[in-house]
Amino acid sequence: MTSLSVNLNKVALVRNARGGARPSVRWAAETCLRAGAHGITLHPRPDRRHALPEDVFELASWLPAELNVEGNPFSGPEPGYPGFMEILRQTRPAQATLVPDAPGQRTSDHGWDLARDGARVRPLVEELRALGCRVSLFMDPDPEAIARAADVGADRVELYTGPWAEAFAQGESEELLARYVAAAERANAVGLGVNAGHDLDLNNLGPFLRAVPGVREVSIGHALTADALERGLEAAVRAYLALLSPPP
Repeated sequence: MTSLSVNLNKVALVRNARGGARPSVRWAAETCLRAGAHGITLHPRPDRRHALPEDVFELASWLPAELNVEGNPFSGPEPGYPGFMEILRQTRPAQATLVPDAPGQRTSDHGWDLARDGARVRPLVEELRALGCRVSLFMDPDPEAIARAADVGADRVELYTGPWAEAFAQGESEELLARYVAAAERANAVGLGVNAGHDLDLNNLGPFLRAVPGVREVSIGHALTADALERGLEAAVRAYLALLSPPP
């Protein structure tokens, strides 16, 4: 069965818009876990517009499930932000997902170019694994790029599914889906686990998982939060879990 890690960045975004404490990220995490989610994802950015470093510190202190912390490992300290690697050093989450997003970028929209950045990424992967973190690299569905993720020592790759979601919505996903299948097969062949995330929703998640082999975890935030406005948070989590369970 594929695990569901709920990304709570959009819950934090709503809270931050008014500068208060509601909705509480901890409350949202507790609600998701009560509904059956397997883990929680946070992506603290230097601009503090989504999940905050304080959210990561709080959840790391009590979360009775896997915490996945995403971000750019080259994001250094700024006012109100100790640096992404420092957040990981202090919290040692179960999984660290390294993402090459630029400062001010609206959302993650491309995977690592490890032919260019692999030498810089490798020592950070080694450090995180020494801290006890499972390391996942955010990657495009390119089999050759996936093989480089194994070369730098990652445990998993997270396939960037934004292009798949867009193609699916336009009814033009068949050719692109074959690229995700090939990327996942290459990952499995070189000993990497496969995660997936970005713009997955109740419509496209099932077809993706039926086609792409061995997806261990999906990280879903924006769509699940939108669904929660209509269904309630617990019901939204359960709707996604129903798509992750294999048929009897």
